[in-house]
Amino acid sequence: MSEPLRIVTMHPFEPAEIEKIKAAAPHSAIDLIVCRSRDEFEQKVKDAEVVYGEIRGDTLRSASKLKWVQAGGAGVEWIDQTMRESPVVLTNFARTFGPAIAETAMGMLLCLTRGISTYYIPQFHKREWKPVGTVKSADHMELAGRTMGIAGLGGIGCAVARCAHLGFNMRIVATDARPLHKPECLAELHDPGWFPEMARTVDVLVAAAPHTPQTERMFDEQIFRSMKKTAYFLALSRGKLFDDMALVKALQERWIAGAGLDVFPIEPPPSSHPIFDCPNVVMTMHTSGWSPDRQVRLIDFFAENVRRYSEGLPLLNVVDKKLGY
Repeated sequence: MSEPLRIVTMHPFEPAEIEKIKAAAPHSAIDLIVCRSRDEFEQKVKDAEVVYGEIRGDTLRSASKLKWVQAGGAGVEWIDQTMRESPVVLTNFARTFGPAIAETAMGMLLCLTRGISTYYIPQFHKREWKPVGTVKSADHMELAGRTMGIAGLGGIGCAVARCAHLGFNMRIVATDARPLHKPECLAELHDPGWFPEMARTVDVLVAAAPHTPQTERMFDEQIFRSMKKTAYFLALSRGKLFDDMALVKALQERWIAGAGLDVFPIEPPPSSHPIFDCPNVVMTMHTSGWSPDRQVRLIDFFAENVRRYSEGLPLLNVVDKKLGY
């Protein structure tokens, strides 16, 4: 009789979720161990074939039976040299969080373009009713026909592109480091060398790339200065993609019209950070991917990968550990 497939994690899966994961591979015995402490995890992982979550350094070196790690998120910035050099297969949850993030992105953008957060929510708290501007002034901008530029066409970028194009009739252009086939919802797709030109010409600029040495602070003062004064910036994937103080300067000196931020370089930003003094900003707290539906997708995805692993099939979302995505 073969050994059960041992999966070790510190993620607090609920009993129904554990049963769903086990049921995905009915012809294999699965032992899914939820560890309650780091010490327990470091002991149990020595006999694990699969880990759900993060593992690195000496803990990884001690896991001599480990074959596959399912990261608990889309980003894998946590991997170290030990993991990069290890033969262990790493998969992530790319595209699992995209639908919720796309809805949040459009919500933030509409708050900015329609004056909801800048003008009308503050009025509501003052119990006031004062229309801002005129029927022809630029205080209320429509999205239809405007151009959105997306840096990074992974799960987040694709979801935002579809939502903006199909839902709001926006023209979408994008850059990505991979040689991708251009989706139908995109007007143009280029390599990252086109990014500075894209930033200069679009009405909405979106940060949706993974965090790597090549993308860190790619949205810097030069990029913000080059943008249209009427343009908006959305940060959706990782906060370290943009220079926060350059963004503050861009907002305070009106180089750009506003920003929607779900991520920040340092989370949480200190209460003294000048980003909180910028009225033309909408912020959520790295929660744009949250929802009960997202959790269902997450469990379904992991269950499908468990099925594939147990049957010797290729896994979904295998990460190139050298590239970091």
